[in-house]
Amino acid sequence: MKKYDLFVIGSGMAGQSLAHKAADNGLQVAITDERPYGGTCALRGCDPKKILLGPAEARYHARHLNGYGIDRVPEINWPEVMAFKQKFVDEIPAKIETGYEEKGIAMYHKAACFLSEDILQVGEEEIKADRIAIATGAKPRELDFPGARHARTSTYFLNLPEMPDSMLFIGGGYIGFEFAQLAARAGAEVTIVNLSQQPLEKFEQDIVTHLVKASEDLGIKLVLETEVCGIEKVADGYRVKGISNGVVTFFKTEMVINSAGRPPKIFDLDLDKANIKYNKQGIEVNEYLQSTSNPRIYAAGDAAASPGLPVSPVAVLEGYTAADNIINGPKKKIKYPPMPTVVFTLPTLAAVGLTEAAAEAEGHNYRVSYGEAEEWFNARRLQVPQYAFKIIIDEDTETVLGAHIIGPNAEETINLFALFIQKEMVVSEIKQMIYAYPTLASDIPYML
Repeated sequence: MKKYDLFVIGSGMAGQSLAHKAADNGLQVAITDERPYGGTCALRGCDPKKILLGPAEARYHARHLNGYGIDRVPEINWPEVMAFKQKFVDEIPAKIETGYEEKGIAMYHKAACFLSEDILQVGEEEIKADRIAIATGAKPRELDFPGARHARTSTYFLNLPEMPDSMLFIGGGYIGFEFAQLAARAGAEVTIVNLSQQPLEKFEQDIVTHLVKASEDLGIKLVLETEVCGIEKVADGYRVKGISNGVVTFFKTEMVINSAGRPPKIFDLDLDKANIKYNKQGIEVNEYLQSTSNPRIYAAGDAAASPGLPVSPVAVLEGYTAADNIINGPKKKIKYPPMPTVVFTLPTLAAVGLTEAAAEAEGHNYRVSYGEAEEWFNARRLQVPQYAFKIIIDEDTETVLGAHIIGPNAEETINLFALFIQKEMVVSEIKQMIYAYPTLASDIPYML
């Protein structure tokens, strides 16, 4: 039986951070992933999605500037876009393997599961490790209704050779909106069916309203408070059954995409055999990212039921923190700075810090600065129809509690608000800063 100081399950951002830091500090490390090395972000999520967004951005701005110096709105050549994306994806696994090899990290390409508290079954081999780190990420939610097998995943969408004429998304979260907009801009007729009354329910709804309007203007049909309860294959596509308040509705579409969320990918690891406590959010961990029930086990990224948001930079932070505690013993508590999160639609929706509801629940004495900025210079020069902000400000300290923006380059502006929150800058200081002009950041003082 092979033995290692640390065995890492999963080679996404959290797993890579864990493995490299442990190896750099002299531990004998091994890692496994049943899929190509790289994880969701690099191969099946953030990066390829952002590559596909590039041509969509060009079309978005051309559409709004048509008649203002642009005389034609370009069409998106989907096969060419996909080929461009694939160039980036194909080079990732080999680069990662080279990095592991240089560090002396043993590599496996098999599924792993637990046999006991410190022994794993990895493919046909049994492996013992002093410490085991679970960094398996998340996976598409399994749907449970007749015909659910007909729903494709986000991974399938990111590898579509051609765009179908019509597409239906089950779930109005960030994946649903991001991919629905891409599909609509590539020429598909798109429907989003959402179970609750509020899409993107974890985001500030005053800002989400603007994204809904922008999506509907794009031709996307948004169906709320409707549960998809069946998919039937028909001659030229699929017949999707939805129910709302007892009323049944059928939708016809060429393709169905499951965008109903991503639970942690931990439920096939036989965790009970290792005395590992877990819940639907992931492995139960303490402030050191150590299992609350088996001190040999650590978890990071989407696999951990931690307070961290399910975004790649947080997975990296948790990976490095878990590695510190594996190397030196559980001494370093995880500390989360403000965590920006972005819905990469057009316009972009970005948020950091507290929503108004959270500020209310935490008992803050706060005020809200909310406004629509379509008439501001930066919106007018780009002719974008949706630009709005909602800033939550602590009345007692005059610091920013939360920032929520929709509009051009919101994914960049939000990073400045994260810095303001982290450094507890007061509003008067933020307003007195000199910003390059004319830039989107120069709008910040007027948002406050």
